[in-house]
Amino acid sequence: MLQVKDTLRSTVYLSFDGRVFKTYRGHQAQERFENEVRILRFLEERGCPFVPRVIEVDTDRLRIVTTNCGTRVEHLDAARQTELFAELEQFGVRHDDQAMRNVTYRQKDGRFCLIDFEWATLLPASETPPSP
Repeated sequence: MLQVKDTLRSTVYLSFDGRVFKTYRGHQAQERFENEVRILRFLEERGCPFVPRVIEVDTDRLRIVTTNCGTRVEHLDAARQTELFAELEQFGVRHDDQAMRNVTYRQKDGRFCLIDFEWATLLPASETPPSP
């Protein structure tokens, strides 16, 4: 496995078969873990095609295993970045960490994707635009 992130809040490994292993630690690790699992499952239920899918949840180790959404993006036009995070809101979720480090590019279908939903929030139904 290849380590792709090691911070005070989490470690992330990428396996050679394409799975992503994320372990939470540090401040509010339990809450961030639970929130990311909840948000990703919600987005899967809504059919959001540009976020990771949860494969496994290990509550004892505060670890999730997800599908891989491609490689990190180094450069993206500010307007396109804003558009991408706005598109997420059409699925009822506000990312709340709209940084370039949370944008990836999935080469197999040419799609920009979003990752890292630790701080994301579900939008009230009245704020959610109709699904596409």
